Amino acid sequence: MAAIGKIRSWGPWLVGIIALALFGFIATDLTKSCETTSNQKRQRVGEVLGKNLNYPEYDAMINQYEEVLKFLGYEVKDDARTELSDHVWQMYLENELISDECKKLGLEVTDAELASVFQNGTDPVLFQTRLMRNMQQPIILQQFFNQQTGRFDYSYVTMTKENLRQQAENGNREAIEMYPQFNNYWSLVEKLVRQQLLTNKYQNLLKGCLLSNPVSARMSFDAQNTESTVALASLSYASINDTTIAVSDADLKAKYAELKPMFATDMELRDIKYVVCQVKPSAIDRAKLMDQMKEAAAELRADSLAADYIVRNFNSDVNYLGLPLTEAALTKAGVKACIDTLAVGKTTNPFQLGNERAGYTLNVVKLYSKQLMPDSIEFRQILVGGKTPKETAQRADSILQALKAGAVFDTLAVKYGNPIQKNWFTAAAYENSNSINADARQLYKTIMEMNVNELRSVSLAQYTAILQITDRRNFVNKYDVAIVKRPVDFSDSTAIDTYNTFSRFVSESKTIAELEANAPNYGYQVQSARVPNSVHYIANLRGTHNLLKWAFNEAKVGEISTPTDKASDEYNKSDYIVVAALEKVHPKGYLDQTAVEDQLRAEILKDKKFEQLSQQFNGVKTIADARAKGIRVDTVPYITFPAAVNLKDMGVRESALSGAIAGVAKGEISKNVVKGDNGAYLFEVVDRVHRQEASAFNAANTENQLSYQNLNSAFSTILQDLLRKANVVDNRYLFSN
Repeated sequence: MAAIGKIRSWGPWLVGIIALALFGFIATDLTKSCETTSNQKRQRVGEVLGKNLNYPEYDAMINQYEEVLKFLGYEVKDDARTELSDHVWQMYLENELISDECKKLGLEVTDAELASVFQNGTDPVLFQTRLMRNMQQPIILQQFFNQQTGRFDYSYVTMTKENLRQQAENGNREAIEMYPQFNNYWSLVEKLVRQQLLTNKYQNLLKGCLLSNPVSARMSFDAQNTESTVALASLSYASINDTTIAVSDADLKAKYAELKPMFATDMELRDIKYVVCQVKPSAIDRAKLMDQMKEAAAELRADSLAADYIVRNFNSDVNYLGLPLTEAALTKAGVKACIDTLAVGKTTNPFQLGNERAGYTLNVVKLYSKQLMPDSIEFRQILVGGKTPKETAQRADSILQALKAGAVFDTLAVKYGNPIQKNWFTAAAYENSNSINADARQLYKTIMEMNVNELRSVSLAQYTAILQITDRRNFVNKYDVAIVKRPVDFSDSTAIDTYNTFSRFVSESKTIAELEANAPNYGYQVQSARVPNSVHYIANLRGTHNLLKWAFNEAKVGEISTPTDKASDEYNKSDYIVVAALEKVHPKGYLDQTAVEDQLRAEILKDKKFEQLSQQFNGVKTIADARAKGIRVDTVPYITFPAAVNLKDMGVRESALSGAIAGVAKGEISKNVVKGDNGAYLFEVVDRVHRQEASAFNAANTENQLSYQNLNSAFSTILQDLLRKANVVDNRYLFSN
C-alpha cells in the first residue's frame, strides 16, 4: 500500500513526462509532414485547375516523347529538347482544360470507341494526329496504312508487335531493344488519338453553335473575290516630328484607362537590365593560330607526309577522306571559291572565312586532282565469305570466273545468299561522314573507277565483294582536296583576362545606375528585357537559366547578380559572360501604367498626329483637290476585304483601309479620313472587278468553310479564356538545365 501511495504521489510528474513524450511523438510526425510537404513543393513543376504536376511526372512525359522521336528516326538535340518540353507543357495544359470542360458536359472517349477507330481505320483523326504540331509526318506511320485501300490497318500493328515479341524471346538483340520502344510508341499513339477524339467531340459541340447561312456565305465569297483599285491620298505620321507633340500625364492616364484590357498578364514578369560580354580571341590567339596554319601549308606543299596525317595532325574541322568531293561538299566547307582559281597540285596560303555571327576560321587548301566523274552509279554485288581468308579468296575467284564465262549474276547472288537488287551510289554516301574506314574507302574507290558491265572483286576485312556496274549517270566535276580548317578561337588565358575585366566592371557597379554609367567605360552595353517565367534563357543565351531562377526566386528589386560564364550562343556556341539586374517585378493581373508608358506614348502620338493631318484634308472633295494641296496620291490595285492593303511605295500595310474601301461604291470618294497605323488616308474607288472564280460560288462549301473558320477562332478564344481562369502556375524555370 505504501508503494502504491508513493506511486500516486508521482502522478503529476508521470502525467507531465507522458505529455512530453506524446508531444515529441506528434512534433516528430509534424516535422516529417512539413518536410514531405516542402519536398513536394520543391518538386512542383506547375499547377492547373488546382491540380499539381510534379517534376518526375513531367519529366516522364518529355522522356516518352523523346524516346518516340528517336524511335521514329528523329535526332533530339538540346535545342529540340527545349522545344519538346514547351510542347509537352502546352499539350498538358490544353488537355487538362478540355478534359475538365468535357467532364462537365458529360463527354468522354471510351475504350470501345478508341478500339473502333483503330479497327475501322477511316476516322480522319488517324491522319491528323501528330506527335508535334510542326511535324509533317503523322504519328501513325505510313507502314500501318494499306496502300491499296488507303485505310489504316490495325492488323499491321498487331503483326509488328507480335513479330518483335517473338524475335526478342528468341534472343534477337535488335528486337530486344525495339520491342519496348514500339510499346512505348504505341502507348503514346493511343493517348494522343484519345485526346484528339475528345477534343473533336468538344469542337463539334461548339461548331453547332457557330452555324453560317447562305447570305453571309455569299457576302464572304464576294468579299474574297472582289478586287478594288483606289486612288489613295496619304499623309504619313513620320512627316511630323515627335518632339513637336506634347504628351501630358493626363493623356497617359486616359490612354491607359482606354487600353488597360490589353495589358493583362496571366504570368509573373520581370523587368531586367543585363550586360553580355562575348569572349573573343585576342590578337595573340590569332597570331598563334596563323603560325600553325602556315606550318600546315608548308607541309602540304612539301608532300613529305600523307594528306590524311597532316589534316589530322593540325586538328582540322574537315577530315580528309581520300575520296573525290563534289562542288556541293566544297561549298559546305566554304572553300568552293578558292578551288575555282586553284591549279592542280597547288596549295593556298592561310585565308580567313566566316563572319562575326557564325565565327571565323582560318583555312589552307591543297588541290590534288580534278576530274569529270559520274555521281550516280548503279551497281550490284555478291558478298562472299569463308572460314578462312584463303577459302574466301578461292570462292570469290570461282564466282568471278563463272560470271566472266557468262553465268547469270542474279542466279549466283541467290545461290550465295545475297539479295537480287541493284543499288545507286553517290558521293553523298561519304561526303557527310566524319570519317571513312579503309574497307569503305576501298569499296567506294573501286565503284567509281569501274566502267559499265565491268566485273571486279574487292578483298575487304570480313568478306570479298564481287561488283558489277550496270549504269553511270550525272557526270560532274569532282575534286581530290585536302582542307585544313581551324576556328579562330580564344585561349584559356584570354578567357581568364576577359572574365577578370568583366568581374571588375561588376564589382564597381553596386546599383543599376552605376551599371549603366560604368558599362560604356568598359565597352559594354546595358540592355533591357521584360521576361516571363515561361522562357528558358535570358537574351537567348544558353546557360543563363540560373539568372532566370535568380530573377524570379531570389533577387530583390535593384539587386545585381553575380556574373555567369557558361552562357553560349544558339548558333555558333561562342562563350559569353552575363550579368543581370532586377529592375521591376510585375505580378499577375495588369501591368501598371509606368510599365507600358512607351506603348501609351506611341498611341497618343499617333492620335495627335492623326488629328493634325486630318485638318490638312479639310476642303478636299476630290482626289484632284488632294493633289492641288500637295498631298501624295498613289494608285493602289488588287485590294480585297479580308487582306490588309499593301502600300508598296510606302513600305507598309494598313488593315483599316480594307474595310473602309469595301464600304465605298465605285466612283465615290471616302466621306471620312481613315486613321491607319502609319498615316491618314483619303481615297477614291476608281475600279472594282470580280475575279473569274466568283462564278464558281458554292453556298454549301462556303458555309462549311466559314463554320470551320469560326470554330477555329472561337476555340482559340475559349482556350485562352479557360487558361486565364485556370490559375496556372508555371515553375518550369526552376528545373531548367
